Amino acid sequence: MSVGLLSFIVFSPAVGAALVSMMPRGADRAARTLAVAVSVVPLLASLYAWSLFDVSVSVFQMVEQIAWVPSLGVSFYLGVDGISLLLVLLTAYLTPLVLLSSRGSISERLKGYLVSVLLLETAMLGTFLALDLILFYVFWELMLVPMFLIIGIWGGERRVFAAIKFLLFTMVGSLPMLVALIYLGLAHASANGVMSFALTDIYTLRLSYTAQAWCFLALALAFAVKVPMWPLHTWLPDAHVEAPTGGSVILAGVLLKMGTYGFVRFAMPLFPDVMPVALPWIGALAVVGIIYGALVAMVQADLKKLVAYSSVSHLGFVMLGLASLTVVGVEGAVYQMLNHGLSTGALFLLVGVIYERRHTRLIAEFGGLWKQTPRFAVCFLIVTLSSIGLPGLNGFVGEFLILLGTFRTDKLLAAFAVSGVVLGACYMLWMFRRVMFGPLDKEANRNISDMNGGELVVMVPILALIVLMGVYPAPFLRTMEPSVVRMLEQATGGRAPQVAVISPDPQEHESPEHEEEPAAVPHSGGGSDSPAEHR
Repeated sequence: MSVGLLSFIVFSPAVGAALVSMMPRGADRAARTLAVAVSVVPLLASLYAWSLFDVSVSVFQMVEQIAWVPSLGVSFYLGVDGISLLLVLLTAYLTPLVLLSSRGSISERLKGYLVSVLLLETAMLGTFLALDLILFYVFWELMLVPMFLIIGIWGGERRVFAAIKFLLFTMVGSLPMLVALIYLGLAHASANGVMSFALTDIYTLRLSYTAQAWCFLALALAFAVKVPMWPLHTWLPDAHVEAPTGGSVILAGVLLKMGTYGFVRFAMPLFPDVMPVALPWIGALAVVGIIYGALVAMVQADLKKLVAYSSVSHLGFVMLGLASLTVVGVEGAVYQMLNHGLSTGALFLLVGVIYERRHTRLIAEFGGLWKQTPRFAVCFLIVTLSSIGLPGLNGFVGEFLILLGTFRTDKLLAAFAVSGVVLGACYMLWMFRRVMFGPLDKEANRNISDMNGGELVVMVPILALIVLMGVYPAPFLRTMEPSVVRMLEQATGGRAPQVAVISPDPQEHESPEHEEEPAAVPHSGGGSDSPAEHR
């Protein structure tokens, strides 16, 4: 039995939520301080995990496995690889900033809001680290509850409608996934004589083409809803517009990545025979989403709704990179998951800043704010340029790798996707010009105040990481590359994938055939301190 660092990362926010819930009434300031302090703990623990992580191998590391329901082969099974580690870091990085940003926007039922955010963090971290199918599903469903409450209690005028729509879409998509996960456990029992839901065991299954096709469709539906891919995206604009600022940041920054992560961790590597048929469809739907999201964003009058539809377009790029099935394309997709979490999360924070002062999000109500709010304008400019992929900022790296990988496999899709980059620059710069420049002809805009110290404390760490990831992507690419290569080997049925042309450190990356890795850890229901191999 092994309980260690990953369990601490997952459950420390839940322990903090329990402590916050016991705070006396009226102690809002102390409750917020405690919540922020607690949320920093998993961030520090995640950074420590990164320092221990061996970037030269692709196996799951820091594995913890405890028998949970031994008779059914269900275990509490956690592990981390280069892909999940970066998403854990993103989650742990954004959560303290979300809690800090609530100081001006959340005043009623504050303790409940803080508890909901911390419980949501536990569910998100657990989803990224779970290596048991049933445990993954438990965390996947658990995160619906606090997000439903955040939207439904602290949201806008149509918050109940948006919260119910979010819940229904996600739950309906998740039910077929549960059936498929149960089938995979039964298939393992049929093939090996013992029931197991451990992902490292399920990776070894050799299912028939028909079984793979049905299971892929069930999982892909759940993940496509969460991304969300066109045409399953309709819940997202309502949820974003009605959610409070912190809820929108978490939704865009982390929750949408659950869908893309699901494709990387489950749908693609588990069903290699289906990939040659499925990936062209995924790529086509991704390009439709890129162009559709950009065109719809271009005609929005509401700042928040514009950013919401931009997410549909940006996540389309992520799915396009995954559909390329090349190392460089998938690395770009994972990198773009991180980029979108930072840039779009920052956009929602900035929209929240201006909304608190003007109580409107209509673009037509602004104009001439550059001189009136210079600090806000500079932050808004950097994040806008990041969102449209300006070289030197994080968005460029992800989009460049995705388009490069896609061009190698389907030049036509890459050409259509480039139009999404152009359209993205059009609607973002058009929005920025209308808000920041022009005449300062409204009295309310003349009296608007610039960003204060507390708001800058929230925004500056995001801007710093946006610049760092734009000029020095090597540590992030080096961390994910072995895991991406191994995932692609699984998704292609063992065929060696095309190695990335941009290697952060060539000396650390040899051909997969020559990579020496620890032996696979058998699933025995007990614990292990050794990494568990995929196949």
